[in-house]
Amino acid sequence: MTLRQFAGLGALLSLVIPGLAMAADPVAAPVLNSGDTSWMMTSTALVLFMTIPGLALFYGGMVRSKNILSVMMQCFAITGLISILWVVYGYSIAFDTTGMEAGVVNFNSIFGSLSKAFLAGVTPSSITGPAALFPEAVFITYQMTFAIITPALIVGAFAERMKFSAMLIFMGIWFTLVYAPIAHMVWSGPGALLGDWGVLDFAGGTVVHINAGIAGLVACLVLGKRKGFPTTPMAPHNLGYTLIGAAMLWVGWFGFNAGSAAAANGTAGMAMLVTQIATAAAALGWMFAEWLTHGKPSALGIASGVVAGLVAITPAAGTVGPMGSLVIGLAAGVVCFFCATSLKRKLGYDDSLDAFGVHGIGGILGAILTGVFAAPSLGGFGTVTDIAAQVWIQCKGVGFTIIYTAIVTYVILKVLDMVMGLRVTDEEEAVGLDLALHNERGYNL
Repeated sequence: MTLRQFAGLGALLSLVIPGLAMAADPVAAPVLNSGDTSWMMTSTALVLFMTIPGLALFYGGMVRSKNILSVMMQCFAITGLISILWVVYGYSIAFDTTGMEAGVVNFNSIFGSLSKAFLAGVTPSSITGPAALFPEAVFITYQMTFAIITPALIVGAFAERMKFSAMLIFMGIWFTLVYAPIAHMVWSGPGALLGDWGVLDFAGGTVVHINAGIAGLVACLVLGKRKGFPTTPMAPHNLGYTLIGAAMLWVGWFGFNAGSAAAANGTAGMAMLVTQIATAAAALGWMFAEWLTHGKPSALGIASGVVAGLVAITPAAGTVGPMGSLVIGLAAGVVCFFCATSLKRKLGYDDSLDAFGVHGIGGILGAILTGVFAAPSLGGFGTVTDIAAQVWIQCKGVGFTIIYTAIVTYVILKVLDMVMGLRVTDEEEAVGLDLALHNERGYNL
């Protein structure tokens, strides 16, 4: 063989051998990204931190001293209950895509199948994410923390008057029939009802906040007012706890919003920035609105403004820019202040800790404004080219969530009221739920 022939054979083999290798392994196995994995595990811990201890302290400080343990107990019990229901069937209902097809509306557009019930098929090597970069077990746990905090938020609407047993059963059924289906309709991918409509909800404006806020409003209306409301003073017993809880929520929310990028990337970084801007703007917006209206700014007011800003930026965090987040936050602080004070007083409903006034109203406002400020023409990073059309889509998503959640929540509560009763007795309410339901006191002097 001549040197030229040998060189030609070598060139031929260099082309053939890689081709044979590709034929033997046509699709490279997805590779876990340790950076994304670390960020998602950190975000998961931050979101759980939002419920326990964050929300437990935030709500616990706002009730009367005789009910602090009951509210904290509800947050912890919900954390345990939803964690178990999530792995048994909740994750499958929310995120299983069996039977789904983009543009096709069927049962699986609303309710996921049970093929992943009991986490069937999930192993240490199961990988998921936008580009299959982190363990599915981490994604399951991350989304579990969202499923935990959503029903826990509802507690603020009926605090100080619902039986603990009724609360547990209500939360289990509500999670099954309301939270998991709404999460599926928004986040499960092509073929999801609201997702196919084009609804923008980065981290839970509809799934978490409108959902919980509307459920809370329905619950406080069905249960009725606390004894003595609104004539009897029911001042928060420890605003120090509430401020500490609000601070924990503020910090934990970075996992909630920036973690929803599902990667350690530029979207996560921008989500973190706009979350901080909107929250600061809402805190100041609420504070100054209260200052001008009532003559003095309050600690409870600024804490509530913080949460209002966090709520409103949640659906927008992945698509709006810094200046858009500033407007959203400022609007949320002012609007939620008037809804949690003047509107509630005018309409007379007893939303004990303003779950509807902050989460419901803040979620609605944020979801609609997402359609405006996600537009690149207004500094956003979404794909919105027709603002009016996107706002209409956002309004449809908001309207659907309100109607679906309100109807199903009402039916659940009325049935439970007929079967087992929802409210504690007048005597138990007077004594306080800590002692009446749990035989404990938050303070033993």
